[in-house]
Amino acid sequence: MLADASSEKRSRRVWKALARLAVILAIAYVMAAGYMYLNQRSFVFVPSGDLSAPAEKGLETVAVETVAMADGTKVAVWSAEPAREGAPTVLYFHGNSGNVSTRWERFRQILDSGFGLYAPSYRGYAGSEGSPSEAAFVSDGLEHFDRLSASGAPIVLHGESLGTGVATAVAEQRPKARLLVLEAPYTALVDLAYENYSWLPVSLLMKDPMPTRERIENVAAPLLIVHGTNDGLISVEHGKRLFERATDPKRLFIVEGAGHGNLWGNGLWPAVLETWRQMQ
Repeated sequence: MLADASSEKRSRRVWKALARLAVILAIAYVMAAGYMYLNQRSFVFVPSGDLSAPAEKGLETVAVETVAMADGTKVAVWSAEPAREGAPTVLYFHGNSGNVSTRWERFRQILDSGFGLYAPSYRGYAGSEGSPSEAAFVSDGLEHFDRLSASGAPIVLHGESLGTGVATAVAEQRPKARLLVLEAPYTALVDLAYENYSWLPVSLLMKDPMPTRERIENVAAPLLIVHGTNDGLISVEHGKRLFERATDPKRLFIVEGAGHGNLWGNGLWPAVLETWRQMQ
């Protein structure tokens, strides 16, 4: 009888300890999930640096404009008209880090080809007011497209990394776009979040899911997807899956050995020029 009573006490102590541990783990999980929910945009949107003057980068033909969005928020735009008659203007949506001026080498290639440039700085990034979000980026992107479209120039939508979701959302709602270029795209931001934080219910927590995989099915413009096989940030499988879901005409340019940030040094812009010529 004494042995049974002692065993029962030990069993109770074990169960109480396990219950306490479960409570501690549950509290820790909720705190971690709450932290990720409250701070998620600081992981997605990472603005840095000051907005340089185009002339400092040797882009004397590029002007810096301050454009007021519909809600009054002022954003900066780097712009230049096409140097070649009939050439399109590239509406460029940049990636999640840095700012517009850190893309100056890419812009030089665009301008040297005779194309025009219209590169807005996202809300909350260098030179622009406001706070970043999917809804704001897409709404602003549509306004930028309409503003540029009023000039009469054909428009090439170019999205870089984070900007691929914005460019696709704009292309879905603006069928007049002449070409959509996606540089290292993702199927959805929520998909990327799940890949990195599978222990969280990301589909419930994400404020900015950016479902490119759904939107691309409704894009009428010709499509070029460029992705590197060694992309350690957004797997090339994302680009391949988007290509499968997109409608014709479309082209997938896989760059062997290229990573996430060096596609421009591995044939991206010549591929854009070739695709532009073929699809006109």
